[in-house]
Amino acid sequence: MAITKIPAAGFSDAVNFRNIIINGDMSQSQRGSSQASITSNGYYTADRMNIMNEIASAVFTVSQSTDVPSGQGFAKSMKFDCTTANASPSSGFLGVGQSIEGQNLQYLKKGTSNAESLTLSFWIKSNKTGTYVVELYDPDNNRTIAQSYTISSASTWEKKTLTYAGDTTGALDNDNNNSLRVNILFGAGTEYTSGTLQTSWGSRSNTRRAVGQVNLADSTSNELYITGIQLEAGTSASDFEFLPHDVNKRRCQRYYQQVVQNSYLAGARANNTSALWGIKFFTVTPLRAAPTIDAGTYQYYYGDAGNGAISSSVTATNVVTDDSGVTSRADSGFTGLEDNEPVIPVANSTIGYDSELWL
Repeated sequence: MAITKIPAAGFSDAVNFRNIIINGDMSQSQRGSSQASITSNGYYTADRMNIMNEIASAVFTVSQSTDVPSGQGFAKSMKFDCTTANASPSSGFLGVGQSIEGQNLQYLKKGTSNAESLTLSFWIKSNKTGTYVVELYDPDNNRTIAQSYTISSASTWEKKTLTYAGDTTGALDNDNNNSLRVNILFGAGTEYTSGTLQTSWGSRSNTRRAVGQVNLADSTSNELYITGIQLEAGTSASDFEFLPHDVNKRRCQRYYQQVVQNSYLAGARANNTSALWGIKFFTVTPLRAAPTIDAGTYQYYYGDAGNGAISSSVTATNVVTDDSGVTSRADSGFTGLEDNEPVIPVANSTIGYDSELWL
């Protein structure tokens, strides 16, 4: 029987997962809707969106916003707000990126004579006009390519489309690790801007990675919004591929899952005076790889059926688990326990299981 594509009501194409970017519409945000005082790289708000802030002394608030391009079907965007400026950075990137598993990219045929071109499209709005750069980085072979574009109208939503030639050098690893990185830049230190922009694939050269890039961090009046990020094979951009909410969420949960409220380490019992064993079954989506514990607070009862004392909020660390969540062990952060004592979480406790791809 022939397999048909899922119908996409109101759009010219059917859903076929052509968008390589996950959560490009910024709709999923398990970690929360806003994070202030960002001074370093990390995952802070929208799922799968790795915030880059390597510019010394620059501070940003990043939030999930409802300011979106009118009539395009988007409900959320990501907002960058500069709260402490650095007008002349010498090093570091500022922007947002996403790292992509090599096993999801084999159809691009990178490293062969049939390598596919890639087209990136997105909506962007900022009061900081000028030249911006988007880089594709292949960490498997240490190769990059970049294209620039212009924000021409202040505080106005604009759609941008950039096409990158296929790379006939350097095959991507067929595994679950980072094989392609999309770096959407909003600022860069002079270490990345002194050469000529590398607009064709070649060995990474830092001086050529962000030439011409304006600096969103040069004033506390600067802000920027972005949504609708789509990367697809080919030389033209199609309409943004909207996925059902549950499908999009499960794709994000492959990389990060937050355990909230009473979704706890089932049957947890104290292993000694400061550690516990238990079982945590994740959602129907296994994690990409065995996760690490993300910062969170896990308040707990211990003792007779939860009638014992309630600890102050603690940060559970060193949680060990496999990618399906069959077994978990928290090695520290739990104090006052007695061996084999039952442990029950307080409502609104949180632990994040992080299996993200990084720079």
